[in-house]
Amino acid sequence: MPAPEIALTDRFQSAFAAAFGEEYRDADPIIRPSQFADFQCNAAMGLAKRLGRKPRDIAQAILDAVDLEDMAETPEIAGPGFLNIRLRTDWVAAQAAELAADARLGIPAPARAERVVVDYSAPNVAKEMHVGHLRTTVVGDALVRTLEKLGHTVIRQNHIGDWGTPFGMLIEHLLEVGEDSAEAGLLETDPNAFYQAARAKFDAAEAEGPAADESDFASRARARVRTLQSGDGDTLAIWTRLVDLSKQYFHRIYDMLDVTLTDEHLAGESSYNAALEIVCKDLEADGLARISDGALCVFPEGFTGRDEKPLPLIIRKTGGGYGYATTDLAALRHRVDDLRADRIAYVIGTSQELHLAMVFEAAREAGWLTDAVDVRHVKIGSVLGEDGKILRTRSGASLRLMALLEEAVTSARGVIDELRPDLPEDERAQVAWQIGIGSVKYADLSTSHDTDYTFDLDRMLALTGNTAPYLQYAVARIRSIGRKAQAQGVHPAEVPHVVNDAERALALQLLDFGPVLAQVGATYEPHRLCAYLFSLAQAFTAFYDASPILKEDDEEVRAGRLALARLTESVLVEGLDALGVHAPQQM
Repeated sequence: MPAPEIALTDRFQSAFAAAFGEEYRDADPIIRPSQFADFQCNAAMGLAKRLGRKPRDIAQAILDAVDLEDMAETPEIAGPGFLNIRLRTDWVAAQAAELAADARLGIPAPARAERVVVDYSAPNVAKEMHVGHLRTTVVGDALVRTLEKLGHTVIRQNHIGDWGTPFGMLIEHLLEVGEDSAEAGLLETDPNAFYQAARAKFDAAEAEGPAADESDFASRARARVRTLQSGDGDTLAIWTRLVDLSKQYFHRIYDMLDVTLTDEHLAGESSYNAALEIVCKDLEADGLARISDGALCVFPEGFTGRDEKPLPLIIRKTGGGYGYATTDLAALRHRVDDLRADRIAYVIGTSQELHLAMVFEAAREAGWLTDAVDVRHVKIGSVLGEDGKILRTRSGASLRLMALLEEAVTSARGVIDELRPDLPEDERAQVAWQIGIGSVKYADLSTSHDTDYTFDLDRMLALTGNTAPYLQYAVARIRSIGRKAQAQGVHPAEVPHVVNDAERALALQLLDFGPVLAQVGATYEPHRLCAYLFSLAQAFTAFYDASPILKEDDEEVRAGRLALARLTESVLVEGLDALGVHAPQQM
């Protein structure tokens, strides 16, 4: 059951081979939607250049060779050589019938199931997640859901910040205030407050300068890092408590967002500690790392600074510590060698573009990353306030993610209480969560992931436009029709009714679901799925306005239209599920 674009591509490529020779079979027919027909073949101009003939002559030759009799009306040549194609309605109807009978709703099985490692979310231990973590978490989770629906094996990696210099500071502060103190309790209730208190001590000690006996807080914090990295049991026990408390906090956020990350997906910086020195030794042995200004550095080819000198990727600091680059190289090596990744997607902020590009190039030069593995940085833009700047509190601090999510649910609850006071209390609470969280996630996902977007709750919760509530309402509307049909004893037909223009337009939209999902899985661009679902919901609205279902007198037509509506519901629900958005039963 190929989608129209795929079926047309096959037919036209066979025509190219017949008309111009087998070497032209792989030419792209450039099948695109058209305002003058259903689709347009735009290949004539490109082929004309290769063949040295006029585009309209090429178009005529294609038209003479292509076999579309069972699929489309005779194409028309337009302009310099475009071929306008209108599909036969009976062909569209037959494809819709196949789609309705397909448990996978047209989602194509991959030619080869791949192992895809997706690195996303990555909050820091003992620090509260802020709005900056929203997009990496939401986009990453939509990608893993989509890839799994496509039949790939997805390996989630939550690369949390649980190692390094901050932990010396945090552990020393915990020891000073006492593990059973009220301030220690902030680790569960307000981790940012605990972190900021430790940071204030560290900064104050730094400003005063080191004590002669190195008993000052900053010196002790640095020494504690070395103690931690050496494997000291008592220090590791305190570190473990810090991590465990943070995991409980992460769970609350992930549960609120309904993302699929669990403890088994944690792969923090600490998990690569034993590999860091090996990374350094191997790079030195290969002649790729050398000492520069006291630090061990790699200089990946093609990266220079403003002074035109090669940019260093520091893998061991002057004092002997390791940085992010070392950990990232160890993680990349592990994902290729041990996790056997075919693809790796790093769902990380755009600000890390240079760093990741240097890490990837260093790994390639070391032979740890080859062309057999597709590694990509899925660049994540920022969430902005109405002033066009990074979304923050009025005091200028980073906005807590939980506070943002709670505000979305509260706003949705206000709308539900006003519109549907007849619903039971627990159902209103559930619907408010589904709409509030769905609105936040969808607003994020409907924007190209590498661009910034403005956080506007009123727009996100609107029942019009490309929003989650618009799509959720479309599903709720279809379900309401289904309940009324059942009450009237009307049952959907096995085959959708596709005859008039509105039915046909909706059926054509439905046939695109599988190809769009496959495209999202290949390009890591969930906004394309959002755009598709919005167009599908619009097509359903046009169909519903033009083609009465329960008021239709003809029993066969009524049952067929109900089947078309049910198929639309299934595709909308499956598509929203790929994005991690729930569809309420009622709205």
